[in-house]
Amino acid sequence: QVQLVESGGGSVQAGGSLRLSCAASGNTYSVNYLAWFRQAPGKELEGVAGIGTGDSSTDYADSVKGRFNISQDKAKNTVYLQMNTLKPEDTAMYYCAASSRMRLFTVLSKVRIWSVPEAYDYWGQGTQVTVSS
Repeated sequence: QVQLVESGGGSVQAGGSLRLSCAASGNTYSVNYLAWFRQAPGKELEGVAGIGTGDSSTDYADSVKGRFNISQDKAKNTVYLQMNTLKPEDTAMYYCAASSRMRLFTVLSKVRIWSVPEAYDYWGQGTQVTVSS
């Protein structure tokens, strides 16, 4: 089992910045991909950014490219999401997710299905981000 705990959410004005953190504990050796998802009221869960734990390769949703940056501190088993130039449409509950099967999925499908929620085995409780105009 892997436990994920998010922190760093809050309220900010448009144009501001926030940094989310996700601390992983438990059998983290099994995890090969970490990602951030978000869900706004009445909308579907959306993949925001992801990172391979081995090579630190990254993926981003088009809506956040150039504004958000995902990184990891392997020694601390922590993944970060630096969010800059925030917009009201970034308002959502943000979730951290971990996958122990992403590498297998990538081999089988020949693409990294990082934004598919069903590819993840563990989820955090979420942290709210609110951006006001």
